Amino acid sequence: MECRESTLRFPPNKDTDMKVLMVLTSHDQLGDTGKKTGFWLEEFAAPYYVFKDAGAEIMLASPKGGQPPLDPKSDEDGAQTDATRRFKSDTAALATLASTHKLGEMKSGDFDAVFYPGGHGPLWDLAEDKQSIALIESMAAAGKTVSAVCHAPGVLRHVKAADGSPLVKGKKVTGFTNTEEAAAQLTDVVPFLVEDMLTQNGGHYSKGADWASHVVTDGKLITGQNPASSEAAAHAVLKQLKSA
Repeated sequence: MECRESTLRFPPNKDTDMKVLMVLTSHDQLGDTGKKTGFWLEEFAAPYYVFKDAGAEIMLASPKGGQPPLDPKSDEDGAQTDATRRFKSDTAALATLASTHKLGEMKSGDFDAVFYPGGHGPLWDLAEDKQSIALIESMAAAGKTVSAVCHAPGVLRHVKAADGSPLVKGKKVTGFTNTEEAAAQLTDVVPFLVEDMLTQNGGHYSKGADWASHVVTDGKLITGQNPASSEAAAHAVLKQLKSA
């Protein structure tokens, strides 16, 4: 499937030529539990400010456009960080998040990198979204940076390399661990386990300690294990953009 042409363009910015697309979930139902899910706040806020503070142009998109759903657990007091607190007081950033572009309007040629924050939501929508799959395949084929953290490596489930094999086949990758999912008591709720999927697709999966930062870079593919990995993953993306 080809990515649709986009009429969206970044405003002129003489200070940077780094253009990053951040793709968030539009899915808010945690299986059939009756509970809400969405994107994980830290996994959006920490990378957002890594990119913003480096002068990158950032565009936000989601399958449905508009305000993406926030996982309520990521909004609890114990899940807050300096980045999430900064975001909550940033009226411009809040307004930008409330009006994400539709993913189908995004064109890979407009960006240097794509970054997928996690939360459980992406396992249901982005992992199966043909527009997301096509976007990642196009970015990868063009030698651009593709990054995803925590549950978001799940978006790579159906993504293929140019030869038709899974994109992650033979690549070093990480993502939310089976033991972290068990600790969250959602092993039997999620549609698939990220660790198992990456392994089954031929990825060389590695992990650090549960809940500790662990980021893996293999060529232009950058993955992070969990929320604590999101800032480091964004710095890894930034390093590649600056060296391009």
